[in-house]
Amino acid sequence: MQRPELDTLVDWAADEGWNPGLDDADVFWATDPDGFIAAELNGELIGGGSIVSYDGLYGFMGFFIIRSDMRGQGLGNQLWHERKQRLLSRLNTPGVIGMDGVFDMQHYYAKGGFELVCRDLRYESIGQAAPQPEGVIELGSVPFDQVDAYDRQHFPAPRSGFLKRWIDRPGGHSVGVMQQGKLAGYAVMRPCRNGYKIGPLFANEAVIADALLRSLSAKVPGEPIFLDTPENNPEAIRLANQHNMHEVFGCARMIFGEKPVLPDHQIFGVTTFELG
Repeated sequence: MQRPELDTLVDWAADEGWNPGLDDADVFWATDPDGFIAAELNGELIGGGSIVSYDGLYGFMGFFIIRSDMRGQGLGNQLWHERKQRLLSRLNTPGVIGMDGVFDMQHYYAKGGFELVCRDLRYESIGQAAPQPEGVIELGSVPFDQVDAYDRQHFPAPRSGFLKRWIDRPGGHSVGVMQQGKLAGYAVMRPCRNGYKIGPLFANEAVIADALLRSLSAKVPGEPIFLDTPENNPEAIRLANQHNMHEVFGCARMIFGEKPVLPDHQIFGVTTFELG
């Protein structure tokens, strides 16, 4: 894929209601310029998707889309299998790949060797004006190596380059909580075509996740906010309900290969459906 083609995919995704971040394409491309595949027919872009590799240790398939007028012809099937094989070739053996797929395609992905981990449910509410919760600080005041180390505990592979760009972006907000000199949770919120998405939201315990969520909500009063919560963390679902958020969308998080061992009880919001 060429860089301008990713902008086209983002526009198609927006038309589908995926509500991408305003500068997602820039961050995604910088993470892995070789991690995007374009499908062309007669020289025209008709589809594409991501096959991002994190240091060869973990891959993620996302942004899978076929132009609306080209669907129903088997082209998506060709593209999906080509992406899977190309990503496996970019990973160490045995390859482990994650993906978030819409629920009605779950059976299709299962035929390709993917197994369900959990459902990731997107919740929506409106930002609420309120004082900043005690103990929440701007993440920029925390040394990056500490943020990177904490993130590494909650993601299957190192992603330092991605993380630097993700937590410091125009119009975004990143907050954290320190306990006894160590990072005990952090969250990032980015501006999207509609409102703001929060992700990731990682925290040692629910009370910290609640403070982080309240902090970000207070930064954008009156604006729609979204949180993608993994259903295998009941405290995450409870947190969304406590903030009067309502479910608006969801995807099936699926894994090809051995499931990474992560502290699921500390993952209150996934980073992104597109890159993991």
